[in-house]
Amino acid sequence: MAWFVLVIAGLLEVVWAVGLKYTHGFTRLWPSVITVVAMIVSVALLSWSMKTLPTGTAYAVWTGIGAVGAATTGIILLGESASLARIASLALIVIGIIGLKLSTH
Repeated sequence: MAWFVLVIAGLLEVVWAVGLKYTHGFTRLWPSVITVVAMIVSVALLSWSMKTLPTGTAYAVWTGIGAVGAATTGIILLGESASLARIASLALIVIGIIGLKLSTH
């Protein structure tokens, strides 16, 4: 269950990371509300998952999901670069996340 909660926390990190772009410095109400709520829930779920998962593993997976998700969203929705080097780097992060999952007891 902790891994499922951690994945949800990571996906919410993507929501707030991308949401920051749409808040325009927290000057737009609804994007700001969505972003702040996603931040709070994401960190709360991360904290909950750390009750049973190792801290370093949980934090690394959470940030990895957020980084890969935000970069992928940037490529798909915001027209950011999809160069081979960028895609390969994202793949390495995913491999690291999988490795951490497989090595956690």
